Amino acid sequence: MSGTYLGMPAFPEAAHEAVGNQTLRGNLRHATHTIRAKRAKAVAEVSDWALLREAGKRIKDHTLRHLDRYLVQLEESVTAAGGTVHWAADADEANRIVARLVKETGESEVVKVKSMATQEIGLNEALEAEGIRAYETDLAELIVQLGKDRPSHILVPAIHRNRGEIRDIFREEMGEWGRPAPEGLTDTPAELAEAARLHLREKFLRAKVGISGANFMIAETGTLVVVESEGNGRMCLTLPQTLISVVGIEKILPTWRDLEVFLQTLPRSSTAERMNPYTSMWTGTTDSETADGPRTFHLVLLDNGRTDTLADEVGRQALRCIRCSACLNVCPVYERAGGHAYGSVYPGPIGAILSPQLRGTASEIDASLPYASSLCGACYEVCPVAIDIPEVLVHLRERVVEGGPAVRQGNKVVLKPAKGHAAERAAMRAARWAFTHPGALRGGQRLASRTRRLHPRTLPGPGRAWSGSRDLPALPAEPFRDWWQRTGGGKGGAK
Repeated sequence: MSGTYLGMPAFPEAAHEAVGNQTLRGNLRHATHTIRAKRAKAVAEVSDWALLREAGKRIKDHTLRHLDRYLVQLEESVTAAGGTVHWAADADEANRIVARLVKETGESEVVKVKSMATQEIGLNEALEAEGIRAYETDLAELIVQLGKDRPSHILVPAIHRNRGEIRDIFREEMGEWGRPAPEGLTDTPAELAEAARLHLREKFLRAKVGISGANFMIAETGTLVVVESEGNGRMCLTLPQTLISVVGIEKILPTWRDLEVFLQTLPRSSTAERMNPYTSMWTGTTDSETADGPRTFHLVLLDNGRTDTLADEVGRQALRCIRCSACLNVCPVYERAGGHAYGSVYPGPIGAILSPQLRGTASEIDASLPYASSLCGACYEVCPVAIDIPEVLVHLRERVVEGGPAVRQGNKVVLKPAKGHAAERAAMRAARWAFTHPGALRGGQRLASRTRRLHPRTLPGPGRAWSGSRDLPALPAEPFRDWWQRTGGGKGGAK
C-alpha cells in the first residue's frame, strides 16, 4: 500500500488526540447518526434483505475460491471488447503503469473518478512526481484535495469537515487549481455545490485522459461498473478519449446475474438509496468520435497484498467488502476517533482488518489496528456481505501477538514467527501451561484469593496500558472450584 500515512502514530495515540477535538467529534456524530438512520429505513423496506445478504456472501466466496479462473476470463473478455489489461503486483508497479500510459498520450493532466484503489497506491502523488496533475472530481474528494487533507471515510471522505470549513477551503484554494470560488461565497449547500460544479466543468471539457476504479467487474462480458450519486464519474467515464481503470482483483463478479444482488444491497447500505442516481457500465471502447465512451481503454488489475490475504482462511472474508461504509457509521470507536486515526485510506472496522492484511503487521500502525475495536459486533450486523469483522479482529490480534503474517506451508496456513511482543507471547505461554496443569491452576487460584487484599489496583509494566482505563476485577474469597466442591457440585448444597 501507499506510504501516504507512514510516520503517523499508532491508533491509540492518534485516537487519544482525536477524541479531544470537539469540532471533529460533533461533525462525526451528526453525520454518522444521520446516515445510520437513513440506512436502517432503506433496508427495512426490503423484505428479503437477509436472503440478499446471504446471496452476496456466497457469490463473493465462490468468486474468491475460483479467482484465478475468473480473472483469466475477465482478461479475455476485456481484450475481446477492445481494451488492454495490465497486471500490477504492487503499488509501485501499478503507479509505473499508469504514469507510462498517461505519458504516451502526451497529456500532463487527468480527471479522476473517486477511487479507493488509487488512494491505496498513492497514485496522485506518484503522478505528480512524474509531472502529471490529477484532479479529483468527486465533491468530497475535491474538498480533501483542495484542503491538502486526507480522506477520513470510505463513502464521505470529507465527513470530518463542516460547511464553514468547506467554504473557507473553496475561497482560499480553488483559484490555485483552476476557476476560483465565486465572490461572496456562503456556506449554504447549494452555493458550495454550484462553486464546485463551475470549478470542475472546465476540467471535464478539457480533459483527454480519465482515471477510475470500479465497484464491480463482470468476468463473462468484460464490463466494468461504477455507481455514484453526483454524475462526476459519468463525465470522467464518457468524455475523455483515454480511460485508465485501476481495480483490485477482488472486485470481480462471474456473471451479469450476480450484479443484480449488489445493485440492491450496495445503494441501501452506503447512501441509503433504493438505487444509485448514476450507475455507469462500459465494455471495451468505441470507434466513433461522436459516441460516448473512451476510444482507448486500459484496465490495471491490482494485487498489492490481496493474494496474501486470500491465503488466510479466516482473514480472506475481508475481500468480500464492497466498500459501502455501513460498518463505519455504526462503529462507536470510529464515531469518536475519526478516520485519520486509523492511518490508512481504509478507516473504521473494515480498515482495521483490511489494512493489516494488505500491508502486514510489521509497522506500529498496522499492529495496533486489530485492537481499534470494542468487539461489539455492530459492524457484522450491518455488513451487506456478512463479513464477521469481530472474528477477523480477534484472529489478527493473534497474529500480532504471535508476530507474523500468514504463510502457506503445504496445504496449511500458519503464522510466521516474528520479532517483538515478547512479553505478550510469554504471558500467553504461561497461561497455556497453567490451563494444561490443573493442580498448578488450582493452587494459583487459592493463593490469589487468600492474598487478594494485597493486590494492586493497577498492573505494573506492560499491563499498565490495560489497567490505565479499566478497574481490575475483584477476586472472590474462594475459587469457584472450592465453592463447587463445598456445595456438593450444586446438588443438595447451599441454596
